[in-house]
Amino acid sequence: MADVLKYFLSILGGLLIFIAYWLAAEALFPALVERSRDQYRRPWKLTFAGLAMTAPFIGIALLLFTKGNNPLLNIVGFVFLAVVLFGGLAGSAGLAKRIGAGLPSPLDEAQPWRRVLRGGVVLTLTYLLPFIGWMGLSIWTLVTGFAALVFAVREAKKENTPTPALPSTEPPAVPAAA
Repeated sequence: MADVLKYFLSILGGLLIFIAYWLAAEALFPALVERSRDQYRRPWKLTFAGLAMTAPFIGIALLLFTKGNNPLLNIVGFVFLAVVLFGGLAGSAGLAKRIGAGLPSPLDEAQPWRRVLRGGVVLTLTYLLPFIGWMGLSIWTLVTGFAALVFAVREAKKENTPTPALPSTEPPAVPAAA
């Protein structure tokens, strides 16, 4: 009985961690999560871009881990993995919000974070499916979340970049003589 409870509570805790990070991302960066949500209109683009973006980080981390027992290299490798993990969690909050928006509630206008909560619960429940959910959906969510975050940040920078003023074709005004 103790083993059953140990595994059950470990799995439940892991799923709650996903939901907690998605809610934290929504609370701290709502505009970024909304942009990430918009990125999930093209899931195949996110899948391939996410694989291309995360592979170097994971490859460098694994290379650093295998370089022996150097603690400094292990810490740097851990940082590379943490960037992918936390970036994936922050970006995949957009997927949770997208799923939650498909399950509307009258409370959404007053409490928009409930969309992320509902979508997060549904998304983490899909992770319970053996093998496909454990290894497929959970990893896919993190990979596409990383790509969604990168695209959302890039989109935000484009919006905040001031456009250069076009040169005026009018001649400069001549001050009037006094």
